[in-house]
Order: sequence, then C-alpha cells, then structure tokens
Amino acid sequence: MRVLGINSLFHDPAAALIVDGRVVAAAEEERFSRRKHGKRPVPFSAWELPELSARWCLDRGGLDPSALDAVAYSYDPGLARPADQLGLDDPWDRLRQEYAREAPGFLAEVLPGLDPEKVRFVPHHVAHAASAGQASPYPDCAVLVLDGRGECGSHLAGRYTGRRLDVLATQSLPDSMGLFYEELTEHLGFLRSSDEFKVMALASYGKPRFLDELRGHVGTDGAGRFRARSVPWAELAPARPAGEPWTEEHADLAASAQACLEEVLLGLARWLHERTGDRVLTLAGGVALNCVANTRLHREGPFDTVWVQPAAGDAGTALGAALHVAHLAEPVEAMATAALGREWSVPELRGWLERAAVPYEEPEDIAETVAEELARDGIVAWFQGRSEYGPRALGHRSLLAHPGRAANLERLNAVKGREEFRPVAPMVLAERASELFDGPLPSPYMLFVHEVAQAWRERIPAVVHVDGTARIQTVDRAEEPLVARMIEGFERRTGLPVVVNTSLNTAGRPMVDDPRDALECFGSAPVDLLALGPFAVRRAEVFA
Repeated sequence: MRVLGINSLFHDPAAALIVDGRVVAAAEEERFSRRKHGKRPVPFSAWELPELSARWCLDRGGLDPSALDAVAYSYDPGLARPADQLGLDDPWDRLRQEYAREAPGFLAEVLPGLDPEKVRFVPHHVAHAASAGQASPYPDCAVLVLDGRGECGSHLAGRYTGRRLDVLATQSLPDSMGLFYEELTEHLGFLRSSDEFKVMALASYGKPRFLDELRGHVGTDGAGRFRARSVPWAELAPARPAGEPWTEEHADLAASAQACLEEVLLGLARWLHERTGDRVLTLAGGVALNCVANTRLHREGPFDTVWVQPAAGDAGTALGAALHVAHLAEPVEAMATAALGREWSVPELRGWLERAAVPYEEPEDIAETVAEELARDGIVAWFQGRSEYGPRALGHRSLLAHPGRAANLERLNAVKGREEFRPVAPMVLAERASELFDGPLPSPYMLFVHEVAQAWRERIPAVVHVDGTARIQTVDRAEEPLVARMIEGFERRTGLPVVVNTSLNTAGRPMVDDPRDALECFGSAPVDLLALGPFAVRRAEVFA
C-alpha cells in the first residue's frame, strides 16, 4: 500500500509518504518554498498545495503519482458547516470548503498521472489523532487532540486499540483552546497562528493573577468537553502594539492564560483516563506543542507515559492522514525518528561548497572539530543528515553554542533576531540527563520542560530559563552517534555534558533545509563555523 498524505487547507502545508506500512518521508512545504509556515491561514490561501514537498516525497520513495494507491487529504469537507453556524466570524470560510471539495482535481494537476479518484478525505482531528496514536510506539493508548479548529470542532478524545481508533468525545466550535491561545497571541502583539510559543515563553516572566477571571470564560465540563469562548482581553490588560516593549501586565496575562490552558488539559486527561484506564497518553494538535503544559500533564496527570507527536501542529496531519488510510488496508509501523526530510551525500555537499567557491576543510572527525570550536566559545551552524519533521531542531539543522556562558543566550537571540525573553535549549546524552534535569525522560523531541538541578544552574546558565527550567533534548548515542561524539568531545574540553541547541534559522524564516540555505544563513549571520556534513567552513577564512 502506497499512500501520500497531504495537509494544506489551513496552515503548515506538508506531505508524507507511507509505503507498505512504513514511514518513508515527511516534510513541510516551508522548507522548500522558504515561506514561514508555508502560507498564512486565511481562506484565500486554502487552494495552495504542498506540491514541492509532495513531489520530493514521491522522489524519495521512487514513485510516480500514478503508482499511488491513495492520497489522504487531512480535511473532510463533507463534515463542515458554514462558519456562521459554528459561531465563527469568518465570512470567507466558504472558500475553504470549496477548495477542499476541489482538492482531488487540484492534486491531479500538480501531480500529473494521479487519478483524482484515489484522493480520500480524512477528518482533520482523526488525522491529528493518527499522527499520535498510530505513529507512537504504543499500539494501545489514549489520544488527546486540541487545536484551533477542524471541520466543525476543536478537540478529540479517544483510544487506540491495536492502532484502531475509538472516538470517545469531541468538542464543537466555537469553543476552542487553540483559538483561545491564538487570540491572546494577537492581543499581545505577536503573529497569530505562528507565535503562540512566544506567549508560552513570556508566561514564565509573569504571575497568573488573572486566572480567576479567565476561569469565568474557560473550563472543563467533567464529561470530556470544555467551554472556551472569546475573552475580553482588553478588560484585563491593554493590547501590546507589535514591536513595543512588553509590560508586567502582559506577562501576567500570558501566565494566567497558560495556567488556564494547563487546567483544561489536566481535566480532559483525567476524564479520559477514567474512561480508558490506559497507561499511555498520546498528544497531537497545535496545543500539544506547548511543552510547559505537556510537562504539567506528565507531572500531575493520571497517565504513566505521555508521548507527543514531534510535528504536532497541522503539518503532522499529512503523516496522520496517510497512516490512517494505510492502516485500513495493512498494519503500520511506529514513527522511528523525526529525521524524515531531505539529505545530501558527501559528494553532493562538496559540490555545493565548490560551486559557492568558499574555502573549506575536511577534518578527520567533524564532531571533534565542532567540539573544539564550541569550547572556544564559537557559534556553530550544524547541518547533518536528514532534516527534521516538525518545528524543533533535533541535532540535524541546529545552531550550537557553549552553555556555560550566560551571555550566549543574548548572543544567540541577537544572531537569530529574536526577542530577548526567548530561551534556548540544551542537548544532553540520554544516559546523563537525569544528573542535570528532572522531568520526563527520555525527551528526544524537545516537547517537555525540565527542572535544572540546582548544582548545575550556575554551570550552564545559557540554557536555564527565568523559571529554572530548560526544554531539553536527550540524545540516544545509538541513533545519533555523530551528535553523541560532539557532545562527548565538548565535555572532555570543558567538563560540561551539555551543548546549546537552537534551530538553524533567523527570525521569520523557516529552518534551514538544504545546503544553499545553510550557506546563505552562514553568510548573513555572525556564525563562526559551518559544519556541513564532514566539511568545516570557517568564518575567519571566508571573510578574511
């Protein structure tokens, strides 16, 4: 069974390919088009398809579109209702439904040879659920999905048994925890449906003093559902014009909304556990990218294990839709890694460097070369292997730095052009993580926050957030031997078993994906060394 999954209707268009029950490829369109999130989530862009990522997925699998058994589209227009009937103020939403209905024909145009009859509509939240429950290592598990919206809902709670879904509860629009958080994002002067993670970071600087007021608008009903209508944000704190400084009031409002979101998640999880008795909870939907909430769910919730899809936002529905359709015909395998994107051979990387006419070297071990540069307090652009699926840099497309220099937080945020309150993350070998961090372990996808041990806070200050936490990535040496050698080389030189890891990009741009992107980023940002596969490019030599 050969299934291509497609997400395109709202935002983060993406494609994924399943062949004989195995994930072969998955990638977001933004990595190809170089447009952040692929497009804005407005009705007028709903026709845009992830044609570049879809073609690449087929190339990776060695398939022609005519060879596909099915194309799984992560939205079912047959389930949708007019926006005004859903309580939404979106008069042009009808365009989305029209474009969705015409998707089979549009896909056949951009993928010549595809039979439009092979396109199958998968309900949006079922696609999200499959990206968690069917992609996780747990065939039997509970699943919780929360996002902004799907066809006519914003939430699904269910259970997978043998990777088959039983839906236990859904939440109808306009109640939506995703829209609740999006509205606050916009009120605080950030870009809606893009910058919600900035609100999560800002929340650590505030106190939840508006929580009681928010509880009057948002809360669970004890039956697997919740209420979450529009909040009069301006009555609590004034709007922040984009680009203006944030105030204590803004941080307190962010902290209050964050606490409110966490309470709802805990309430839903407790209800779901009472219904299923499952040991494992899997999460997807844009809300599942809130690593602070995920950690509280792990710490205070009733489940022993919480597994989060690394591409939990809408991009992940391409994978989920494909898994859902494939599993109707045959068993599907768990997602073994998030490294599902493009890669280049050593000769291809050498060719890029020679065409760019930049001086480079090929050291005996690039891991040791990078460890040495980091120990000297250099910033390194790290480009290795297949690119990551999802918004997190997981040791394939990363900016690396020394965690023992407190100034490196400000330095990296300046390199990337980010807000000063944004944290950066530590990478640590899985077997060493418990010495430094307290929280869900292992944590390979950077989707939880961990308390930094008191003894280590002054030793690795660059990665300690204002609240004493860090969003860590644990590295399995069997899966990532090159990264493991680099971390070990850095520890031999510094005594620190941690390296700063943040995404290889600058503000407003997608993560670097191909060698051209890497060279452009290296040329435009004050990075000391580019590790492009086995090759090292030094800034001092390029700009001598």
